Amino acid sequence: MDKFDLAILQILQQDNLTPQRVIAERVNLSPAAVQRRVSALMKSGVIERNIAVVDPRAVGALVTVVVEVHLVSDQSSVVRTVKDAFLAVPEIQQCYHVTGNGGLILIALLPDLEAYGRLAERLFADNALVESYRSLPVLERVKVGLTVCGPGSE
Repeated sequence: MDKFDLAILQILQQDNLTPQRVIAERVNLSPAAVQRRVSALMKSGVIERNIAVVDPRAVGALVTVVVEVHLVSDQSSVVRTVKDAFLAVPEIQQCYHVTGNGGLILIALLPDLEAYGRLAERLFADNALVESYRSLPVLERVKVGLTVCGPGSE
């Protein structure tokens, strides 16, 4: 990747519907060159997917909860089983396997705290592979994003 690819990625991460002719003007390339580069970035997996970012409140997901989950064991079979279970839950927006106390950090989006309570009971309290969990309901979404900065970005 060169400076042109990084500049194109920066624009697409802000608005992936930006016309290629506009991108071309901003990065000083031809539209055809931009199209080739975008195709190559997609084919190589640098651009994983094109998605719409939805305001959770607009679809009734009014509560965000950060959950710290501690497992009974760090054995790969235990971790894999729990990760697979969490992958299948649509309310879990993000799941990170972390070091330290051996467990997972989750970001869950739900309509209300009662819905979170039911989810927590099902996924954590009644799960023999979960030793403990800590719920952190979010008061305010200060910054949320998936933008990745390239080398030399400020």
